[in-house]
Amino acid sequence: MRPTTEATTRATTPPGRGATTPAAATTDRASGESAVEAVGLRKTYGTLPVLDSLDLRVERGTVFALLGPNGAGKTTTVRVLTTLTRPDAGHARVAGYDVVAHRSKVRRSISLTGQFAAVDDTQTGYENLRMAARLSGLSRRAADRRATELLERFALAEAGRRLAKTYSGGMRRRLDLAAGLVRDAEVIFLDEPTTGLDPRSRQELWQTVRELSAGGTTVFLTTQYLEEADRLAGHIAVMDSGRIVAEGTADALKSRVAGHRLDLVLADERAYLRLSGRAVHHSPETLTLGVPTDGSAAHVRALLDELDPERTDVTRFTLHTATLDDVFLTLTARAPEEPAHV
Repeated sequence: MRPTTEATTRATTPPGRGATTPAAATTDRASGESAVEAVGLRKTYGTLPVLDSLDLRVERGTVFALLGPNGAGKTTTVRVLTTLTRPDAGHARVAGYDVVAHRSKVRRSISLTGQFAAVDDTQTGYENLRMAARLSGLSRRAADRRATELLERFALAEAGRRLAKTYSGGMRRRLDLAAGLVRDAEVIFLDEPTTGLDPRSRQELWQTVRELSAGGTTVFLTTQYLEEADRLAGHIAVMDSGRIVAEGTADALKSRVAGHRLDLVLADERAYLRLSGRAVHHSPETLTLGVPTDGSAAHVRALLDELDPERTDVTRFTLHTATLDDVFLTLTARAPEEPAHV
């Protein structure tokens, strides 16, 4: 997402402009527990299908993570759900409102933070938040109060009067997230929010996400960091080629590729190439392949006998619990010549 696009999304409709009566709002808004719901979403750019009958559902007050390789359609999904892109077919509701029919109401109910921090380096942290509050329609006094509250909430009070260009990467991301919350949002969309952050800054942002969820806010997260989804999300969906290929809790997804992984160190390149088609993990530098297993002694023995009947190809092995990396690689695997959607 471009910073200018994020700023546009945050500049929500001021009070009194485009407002509806309570009765109309009740009619427009669907009841139910879902914070986000999409059915049959399609989007094509030219002749290239990016979203292919996408279905997903996110419960209110949860952290939902959308995983997928580059070009899987994650950012396009976020753009459709945040009203920045119109779908070609299908429908979606966010915070109970249809993203096409009630676009302005969706925008007043959400916050969007993209891959790059939309922060004005020539202003202080306080000035950034106050400007965002004024753009969202708050009065001068209310904007001052809200900026001060958010600086405290995101542990930026001491740095609030410093220019944003002096902030660390983690501080800039927290300021960016705070700017998206000048009005309380029911659903927060975070599109790869920790890209480029150091481990400490990533941990700080993770804690902020946990606090938001604990307060009842729904968080829709896209990420390339599988550890991030494992630690934060109660429900995870794996996306590939424009559709959801698997979803569930982290443990449930891991069980789909077996609960454990047997890492085999091969004797030579010939053995490595012969067995590579069975593996979910590949390390050609060390001639190591990872093969799914249920972890039982009987299954490990059977695998070793099957893969290396002459007992000459495997020099040693290690058993460990499967990770989301294994799930991701297994579910999004494609032949080398197969093109990926963009």
